[in-house]
Amino acid sequence: MEKLQFYDVAMRPPANKNNTAVNPWKTRLALNFKQTPYKTTWVQLPDIPDVRKSLSIPACRKFADGTDFHTLPILVDPATGRKLGDSFDIAVYLQKQYPTSGGNLFPAQTLDYVFKPESELLIPLSECDDSEYPQYASFNVNVDAAFTAHVILMAHRMPFDPATEEASKAEFVRRAGVSSWDDFAVGGEVRENIIASFERMLGGLAKLFTASEGPFIGETACYADFIVGAWLVMASRTLPEGEWEAVKGWHGGVFGRLFDALAVYAGDE
Repeated sequence: MEKLQFYDVAMRPPANKNNTAVNPWKTRLALNFKQTPYKTTWVQLPDIPDVRKSLSIPACRKFADGTDFHTLPILVDPATGRKLGDSFDIAVYLQKQYPTSGGNLFPAQTLDYVFKPESELLIPLSECDDSEYPQYASFNVNVDAAFTAHVILMAHRMPFDPATEEASKAEFVRRAGVSSWDDFAVGGEVRENIIASFERMLGGLAKLFTASEGPFIGETACYADFIVGAWLVMASRTLPEGEWEAVKGWHGGVFGRLFDALAVYAGDE
């Protein structure tokens, strides 16, 4: 089988030790779970729009002002010629195209988790309309919304590549509509309040995991676990160590056990 081509976001070298982008992590976990051979192409943040355009893959999301949001992952399958530029679409493709390889990404199960953000999110989320796996698609949107509402806790410690750090920070500032990168730094009582909100939010999500014997939502790992796991990887690499250890221990250690259990699917190709 010719290797799939997987495009991930390059951060501080070594890239495979500092990659933090959530949606590419969903795809990496799914690729490893499906046991589909692949090769990673690391793309610098400022180069993502040009890479998507060079592959004739349009932006899959837009900002509130209507401008394109060019992001990764991208997956190219040389065996079929398919090019996909959305993490959920990639997971669906892997399950349909390689159904007998690895495990089942979308086993039937109830994923009744809903999160309603109190304010507009800065980053547009994937759509969940017309999906073949509507429960998983809705779960993806709600989990992304829940973590994105608290991502300010992680943003300021993103491990940017020094070669493109200033350009990358400038793009994040532009997207958020803030005046400078330092606006992403939160501390003191403000940070404590956001952490408390983060813990409460994860309490609702933890109920899905504690309904089974764990560490997964169901009996075995599935794409829903990878959706949450991808955010945990980002948290593990961007939160201060003490805060990450606290997250791992919240709600009886549910998310610490999930993070540890998914390590088997977290390797590079």
